[in-house]
Amino acid sequence: MLNAAPPALPASPLWLPFAPGPYRPAMGLIARPLAELTAFGADYPAQMAERRALLDLRRGEVFAVLPGSEAARREALRVIAGHLRADRAAWFAEPGGMLENRLTGERWNLAAPEGDPLECAGRLVQEDLCLLDPDSAALTAAVLCFPSRWRLADKLGRELAAIHARVPLYAERLERPVARFIAALAPGRLVERFNWTIHDGSALFQPEADGAHGPAVTAETAPARLHLRVERQTLSRLPETGAVLFTIRTRQVALAEVVTVAGAAAALAAAVRGLPESVAAYRGIAPFRAALLAALDRVAPQG
Repeated sequence: MLNAAPPALPASPLWLPFAPGPYRPAMGLIARPLAELTAFGADYPAQMAERRALLDLRRGEVFAVLPGSEAARREALRVIAGHLRADRAAWFAEPGGMLENRLTGERWNLAAPEGDPLECAGRLVQEDLCLLDPDSAALTAAVLCFPSRWRLADKLGRELAAIHARVPLYAERLERPVARFIAALAPGRLVERFNWTIHDGSALFQPEADGAHGPAVTAETAPARLHLRVERQTLSRLPETGAVLFTIRTRQVALAEVVTVAGAAAALAAAVRGLPESVAAYRGIAPFRAALLAALDRVAPQG
């Protein structure tokens, strides 16, 4: 049966994690079964093609490791591969001791992978993969193909407080709860959270902090130009090394598609209005906030 075509992928997720009302910084963690470590969707072929291209052509920008993270990188590959065998068996098989990706036709010798084990894991799933030191929670290794206005080279080796230094209200509201949670995170647990923002353009690889430059967004051009960008993030602790595996699954959808969902335009407009100026600026929304709200209000006028 291995020669039969694999089952179709599920529809790409359309996450709408914004909440109306005043902005409240929160961790927003939700416990999930370990089987939900990854989120596959119909966008898998396109995203994986882009990941391969970035790793082949711009590897120094999207892959980085520190000495001392070797064991954690090997364990991360074992965990990802074990998850795919157990929970994504419709698309992954093991003929002759190889891990076969039935969606791409690739085969991987996981006992002796070509290149770095963490890079190999990053070529199997849509998620970006980051490893945090078990003691300091500093970022020690990552495959980061789809950054949202940050560069891996700037964050490697930094602890979480330094990584999030630019995030409004993080130091005041989130630094201590995050540190406590990471310290207490036990193997066998998986938690999920979501981040969202709006980008001008559809590029998934966006390392530049100032975003795209082009003609000013208007209410007329906003539905096609602006994209809701959502990151599904998970945190889990690797059982052998104790390193924390932080995954980021990115989904980006044009505003024109988002507003077709009942209630989405009104909810997004309320969430955007509730953002403090500092948060809107940090997320890159400030330059087109008025145009975005005008476009949303055309779909769902304020009462």
